[in-house]
Amino acid sequence: MDRFSLVALSPAWPEVFLALSGMALLMIGVYGGGPRGGNNSFRLVSWLAVAAMVVTGGLVTLGSDGGSVQAFGGVFIADSFARFMKVLILGSSALTLLLSLAFAEKEDMARFEYPVLFVFATLGMMMMVSANDLLSLYLALELQSLTLYIIAAFRRDSLKSTEAGLKYFVLGALSSGMLLYGITLVYGFAGSISFPVLAETFANGVSIGAVFGLVFIAAGLAFKVAAVPFHMWTPDVYEGAPTPVTAFFSVAPKVAAVGLFVRVMMGPFAPLAGEWQQIIVFISIASMALGAVAAINQTNIKRLMAYSSISHIGYVLIGLAAATEQGVEAIGVYLAIYIFMSIGTFAVILAMRSKGVAVEGIDDLKGLARTRPGLALAMAIFMFAMAGIPPLAGFFGKLYVFLAAVQAGMYALAVFGVLASVVAAYYYVRIVKIMYFDEPVGVFDPMPGAEVGAITFVSAVFVMFFFVYPQPILIGAARAAHALFAG
Repeated sequence: MDRFSLVALSPAWPEVFLALSGMALLMIGVYGGGPRGGNNSFRLVSWLAVAAMVVTGGLVTLGSDGGSVQAFGGVFIADSFARFMKVLILGSSALTLLLSLAFAEKEDMARFEYPVLFVFATLGMMMMVSANDLLSLYLALELQSLTLYIIAAFRRDSLKSTEAGLKYFVLGALSSGMLLYGITLVYGFAGSISFPVLAETFANGVSIGAVFGLVFIAAGLAFKVAAVPFHMWTPDVYEGAPTPVTAFFSVAPKVAAVGLFVRVMMGPFAPLAGEWQQIIVFISIASMALGAVAAINQTNIKRLMAYSSISHIGYVLIGLAAATEQGVEAIGVYLAIYIFMSIGTFAVILAMRSKGVAVEGIDDLKGLARTRPGLALAMAIFMFAMAGIPPLAGFFGKLYVFLAAVQAGMYALAVFGVLASVVAAYYYVRIVKIMYFDEPVGVFDPMPGAEVGAITFVSAVFVMFFFVYPQPILIGAARAAHALFAG
């Protein structure tokens, strides 16, 4: 009787608050800014959206001592793993929304619907990492996906943006179909969609039909994290979407999809680790290999970042392939570090404007150290960190996943990851060489907005000095992993 009372819904209060905030912001945008919202409405709604995400993050952390609790009849779970991932999702969403402000006003994208879509996409991501059955998983994933399709094509007067949104939609619909087909197979052969029930069922034996369902579910989730061979949408969408949207795609949806991937594989399908580990090892190796090689000849920096993200997902999946608590902890640490490396890099890309026009060519960075030394230094920090050069934060992210693989006895996977890092370092170091040793080809405009400069600075400081005080992230990731295995 009281399953939907206020007390029973307390584990989902952050999501409820964010959903109500999104609806309130929609009304503010409609009635608070005149015709079509206007720039004033856009700024107001954007800052209110950021504030709503900050408050939601506070609500998430307030429940950090609540252990593992459920809501909605057991289809929604709030535990330390979900809370850690939600903090990363909310933080990356808020930062990328702030990055969007100046760009949206310069490129005629300043409409109030933009931050509202960010809010509802973030809501879907939060629900994804708290899903406790296959139906809530699918509904949360679709809430996120539908908003992302719109955000990718938000710049309607741009052919590239429209093309990016259409490609993302078509391939996203294909992946959703594969995921839903896998869910039906699992339900048909296991008789349940509940994660705890499925875990008990598979512990007592599994049919070949359920294994086929597992393969389709893994394929659908691999698309969402842009792992090879389901990566084909990533370079075109990264290049075609507006740069702040690309920055958003590179962090928050990736964190949510990885969190969902980990919960599904280490939850209901944990007894079948012997069946799915070989799948994860294959897509991890393929992602690292393709990301390391395909980015070498890129001339567009957003496409390069697309292949870089594919490569980083390969490293993250090493932790999942280990199928251990140490592996999940390494995933949490890696994602937290990757957020700052990626957002910082895209903040620099947003600053790449010459005579009021955004430029995206890698050659446009030539001689940047002479014309904008601070910007060049920040970019060099991010590139060295992504390459895994110590003592920058990226080194520790890779170190943790490689150690998890070694502790799980997957020596070949760890060695391949190290070799892929060496190859990938070429195109990261090449950017540094272009900035510091080539002749300038032009001068960039002043920093587009105080938000971009502040985020660039904060990200660079975090990446450079992570080793000084890593305990908050390490402790949070360890608690998240322990909660997943203790449950």
